[in-house]
Amino acid sequence: MTKRHDGAAGPAAEQPETTAPAKHGTVLGALVALVVALSTAIYLTVAADDGTDRTTFADNRPHRDSAAAPASTGTWVGSWATAPVGGEPGTEARGMAGQSVRNVVHADTGGTAARITLSNLYGQTALTITHASLALAAGDNTPAADPATMRRLTFNGSTTAVIPAGRQIVSDAVRIALPHGSDVLVTTYSPTPSGPVTYHRHARQLSYAANGDRTEDATGIPYTQQTTYWRYLTGLDVLSHEADGTVVVFGDSITDGVTSTIGANHRWPDVLADRLRTALGSGRQLPRYSVVNEGISGNQVLADGLGRPAENPSGLDRFGRDALSRTNAKAVVIDLGINDILRNPRLADPDRITAGLRTLVRQAHAHGLKVVGATLMPFEGHRGATPAREAVRQQVNAQIRAGQVYDTVVDFDKALRDPYAPRRLRPEYDSGDHLHPSDLGFAKMAETFDLTTLEGAGQAEL
Repeated sequence: MTKRHDGAAGPAAEQPETTAPAKHGTVLGALVALVVALSTAIYLTVAADDGTDRTTFADNRPHRDSAAAPASTGTWVGSWATAPVGGEPGTEARGMAGQSVRNVVHADTGGTAARITLSNLYGQTALTITHASLALAAGDNTPAADPATMRRLTFNGSTTAVIPAGRQIVSDAVRIALPHGSDVLVTTYSPTPSGPVTYHRHARQLSYAANGDRTEDATGIPYTQQTTYWRYLTGLDVLSHEADGTVVVFGDSITDGVTSTIGANHRWPDVLADRLRTALGSGRQLPRYSVVNEGISGNQVLADGLGRPAENPSGLDRFGRDALSRTNAKAVVIDLGINDILRNPRLADPDRITAGLRTLVRQAHAHGLKVVGATLMPFEGHRGATPAREAVRQQVNAQIRAGQVYDTVVDFDKALRDPYAPRRLRPEYDSGDHLHPSDLGFAKMAETFDLTTLEGAGQAEL
């Protein structure tokens, strides 16, 4: 942002000229000021690597008057993401009007600048955000912020954003030193009702709300309302020197991590991200990728949930939004299909399930993305298990292992099944419901993943 040069305007401009040199000096000074202004504008504007509209680094000094740091360089990647699932029950009338919503998210990858995505996919009217902020958390599982990191967010240069029903918006970028593995607080305030709040139900992370506009409150004291939902927020991107692209993990409740410890970041994509960063730190020659989680509990390949737009939309329906459009996506990991078997009132068709998965693969290939696919893990002992459904799982896995679906395969079934009862999860990997893994099971999934499979962009013909 350039400063106004008040000396070139105002009453002095109305006075008679004195000498020609003074006139020339005034013109020269104006030209110099114009060049400086244009140079500054170019310097402070960067294009996102994923080809989206340009994003300007906003003035992020709500509390300080220190000079702005120079614009950063690096690669825009996804540091955290989640999928919008539906409209939050109980918010149909007023949404979160008159309240500050403080989401807590875990940054997989660090950077020198950040931007967010807010979604009003399930709102019935426009969502008006009049105040938004981003800050590093002051500690683990707390609404308190490190006050030195508090940044006011803008949207196309304005502190107010109006998001039409069914749409989303990306903020301007703000400069911030954001370390990998840090908890980030993203807070929004909406003064008016907007209908159902677009949310992600199984966050496995405590977030908060407060009455009134407490967007830049660093103490966290007003945030007396706790929730295990993420509201409105669906993405955190960073300008990073640690990663050159994003891996999108696309799946159901197992990817969502619904049985992982709350606030511990023990979902298997979290552990995969840690493994990848540790391997790179040891000098291994691997792709430098961040990892984002696009799992939805109950998600199916083929069937949508109820509502318009559909809540819990099918993998086929949401793949473009939740996977292909993620910032600088390079590869997709798909672990999906178990709910098509367990939730189908009639016997599921293994060929239809794998045909749907192959459709996702073709779409990914059309975007130059490699696809790693997972076998479906055992579920004997679960309330929905039957011998017929087990037979469908075996047929789906046979096609996956034969290379008829994905570019390459991670065999979660083999890694987590009980060697003495292969239709069941191994006891220490079982959360207790005989379907979802424990924290130890999630860690085993990430450990099983061959990191070298992320190399290269897949263009396999299936």
